[in-house]
Amino acid sequence: MRSSLNSYYCILNLLLYCSSSSSLYSSSCHLQGQFHLNELHKTGDVVLGGLFQVHFFSDYSDLSFTSEPPQPICHGFDITGFRQAQTMAFAIDEINRNPNLLSNVTLGYSLYDNCLQLGIGFRGALSLASGQKKEVTIEETCEGTPPVVAIVGDSSSTRSIAISTVLGLYRVPLVSYFATCSCLSDRQKFPSFFRTIPSDSFQVSAMIQILKHFGWTWTGLLISDDDYGVHSARSFKSLMGPASGGCLAYTEVLPWGKDQAELRRIVDVMRESTARVVIVFAHESHMLNLMEEVVRQNLSGLQWIASEAWTSAAVLQTPHFMPYLGGTLGIAIRRGEITGLRDFLLKTQPDLHYNSSHGNSMVNQFWEQMFQCRFSPPVAGWLEAGGALCTGQEVLENMIEEEFMDISDLRPEYNVYKAVYAIAYALDDMLQCEPGRGPFSGDTCAHLQRLEPWQLVYYLEKVKFTTSFGDHVSFDENGDALPIYDIMNWAWLPDGSTHVQNVGEVKRSAFKGEELTLDEKKLFWNFQSKKPPQSVCSESCPPGTRMARKKGQPECCFDCIPCSERKISNTTNSRECISCPEDFWSSPQRDHCVPKKTEFLSYHEPLGICLATATVVGTFLCFVVLAIFIHHLNTPIVRANNTELSFLLLVSLKLCFLCSLLFIGQPRTWTCQLRHAAFGISFVLCISCILVKTMVVLAVFRASKPGGEASMKWFGAAQQRGTVLVLTSVQAAICTVWLVSASPAPHKNVHYHNDKIVYECVIGSTIGFGVLLGYIGLLAILSFLLAFLARNLPDSFNEAKFITFSMLIFCAVWVAFIPAYINSPGKYADAVEVFAILASSFGLLVALFGPKCYIILLRPERNTKKAIMGRNSRS
Repeated sequence: MRSSLNSYYCILNLLLYCSSSSSLYSSSCHLQGQFHLNELHKTGDVVLGGLFQVHFFSDYSDLSFTSEPPQPICHGFDITGFRQAQTMAFAIDEINRNPNLLSNVTLGYSLYDNCLQLGIGFRGALSLASGQKKEVTIEETCEGTPPVVAIVGDSSSTRSIAISTVLGLYRVPLVSYFATCSCLSDRQKFPSFFRTIPSDSFQVSAMIQILKHFGWTWTGLLISDDDYGVHSARSFKSLMGPASGGCLAYTEVLPWGKDQAELRRIVDVMRESTARVVIVFAHESHMLNLMEEVVRQNLSGLQWIASEAWTSAAVLQTPHFMPYLGGTLGIAIRRGEITGLRDFLLKTQPDLHYNSSHGNSMVNQFWEQMFQCRFSPPVAGWLEAGGALCTGQEVLENMIEEEFMDISDLRPEYNVYKAVYAIAYALDDMLQCEPGRGPFSGDTCAHLQRLEPWQLVYYLEKVKFTTSFGDHVSFDENGDALPIYDIMNWAWLPDGSTHVQNVGEVKRSAFKGEELTLDEKKLFWNFQSKKPPQSVCSESCPPGTRMARKKGQPECCFDCIPCSERKISNTTNSRECISCPEDFWSSPQRDHCVPKKTEFLSYHEPLGICLATATVVGTFLCFVVLAIFIHHLNTPIVRANNTELSFLLLVSLKLCFLCSLLFIGQPRTWTCQLRHAAFGISFVLCISCILVKTMVVLAVFRASKPGGEASMKWFGAAQQRGTVLVLTSVQAAICTVWLVSASPAPHKNVHYHNDKIVYECVIGSTIGFGVLLGYIGLLAILSFLLAFLARNLPDSFNEAKFITFSMLIFCAVWVAFIPAYINSPGKYADAVEVFAILASSFGLLVALFGPKCYIILLRPERNTKKAIMGRNSRS
């Protein structure tokens, strides 16, 4: 980079403005021609350049570099543009008076008028970069301060792109105060471009923040046919996606001229669209032409959102347009206050000694515009026609009401002010460098007499300062300043006047991101309801529904589809319904998940209460029978029916009744493991007692016959107990193996019912459960067969009829239980099993002990040995 100053200063002269002498050893070059532009100059040790729009129009169109290029004739003086140029002059004057900034260095300026033309602005920039000396001596080093160290400008994105493309080759800093195109943030294409105005990408982002705030998801977009509009539209389409939740109903390009047919077509599109919000990225001239057509067609009821290019356009704030533009929300450049600017403007004086064959200076033209006079008659007879000559003695304070003196709304001017100070602080930082500790190669520092443009670019990238208005100024890696915009609202007052009021701001900070602040109480809405309008393609989908995009239409156009069962949406405009957790179910409104109802055989429901009551009754009856038997222990009927087995049978029946309680209540691990084991062992104990009783009856009958005494030795008391114990132990072993290998466990079954959780005990092993039931069934069938064989024995030795009947009841109940159990879901399977346990237990209790209790309690005369034997004798 050491030779960049040589290349920038010499090559611009050699290639762009000068033609080499025909001599091979020539040491100088000459300008092919000079551009006599509207200008404003002040000498200094270091000169800053500036490009401003001081005229609206120009008759200039030739872009050739001939020996005598035609000079532009600019007209339509722009007071605001001149005030911006004067703001730069004021900022430089203020810096020169500041002893703490650039001490011992005097800043100067060279300001040119671009006349709103690319060619004029481009030539002005090249004139600033290369200087206007007619002859340049080529030295080996080309050392010295450049003609300008940096340029403030331009006000247009298109002109800034063209100028920065060339000046960027030589790293000449260009600090714009009004060029907003997001394309200028490309550091590869524009390495030396900076700006003190936010880029359009942030302006678009700021507008989207406003759209989100008011819920406007369906908007129209109108753009100008230039870099400003095209890049803004590109940013809108990239940012208004699924994340922002907004869509563009249409995008139309506004023509530059008064193309009535095209304007009529665009207004027709706006009328037919359902979008009530219209965003316009265009210039004042575009809006003027468009609004004329809007008024002609009487298209009202729209909410306009203005870009910074026309937010403050007074030409649109007229009674003619305000019925349609009232309530407009606009993005405006940050307003600032510049102390002392008004006094500086009042000191503006014309140059009475200015002499140019091509026109007057900027100040002289301003003077002529303000006082409607001329320093020299433009045509013969002009004085006779009533024209006045300017004397330079006119009093500017008498024009205090003019636009030039209105500094209450400084926006572009504030950006100019910040741009000048950014360059000044960068120069000051550069001059503060200590030799040997510099940031450049070899720890060197930059010097004014050997200043290379890229060195100033380095310091501009690092600059940080705070304005007197309190705003922090610095540039990011793309050369963009910290973005901040004011939000303006066009209020149409009852007296017909217009008031453009500041209603908020949107800014971006490194810590909080984008922040939107709005004072909604101050907002004026140009609608009968005095409320913000609705602008949506489809109404929001409430919670409980999801959006289904309409085929062939933008994303914002959708139908609302209710969520299916077990799915919910708890936010507005949900794209998908989310599934509820396994233990939850969707509410009737499908907007939240509710815990599923739990179902199990409970003590708190009628069915559970009835079964528990029956269990208690059965247990109590067992106690009663046992008490009766104990009380009448020595009576013949008790002693004749194998007292010990009868007592053991009653205990087992009591256990059978009680085990049914394990099936009632919420299943837990211990109840699941215990219920079937207790059921199996209790019933095997009960049936084992019955089987042994039956076998004893048969043995006694055989022993009563001659020669049958020996059969009783196999059915003594010890053998009876042992048989019962062995048979019960087999069931206990089956239960133990089952519990160890595949233990039953509680389970939440969600398949029986969609909206319920059925708590149940899974048996773990179907084989284990089958063997348990099969063993009980085997003993029951065996008991039934033996009892059936012994049914015709004499009554004095015989319980077989009662055992036969009880086993018949038992087998019938459990045969019916199997299909009923299999086909009963959830708690009803438990209820069926409990019912089978109770039914079989009651059957055994009643069939075996009912007749005996009847005799003991109601027919005591029959409870004698004689009665029993006599009945047998009669038989």
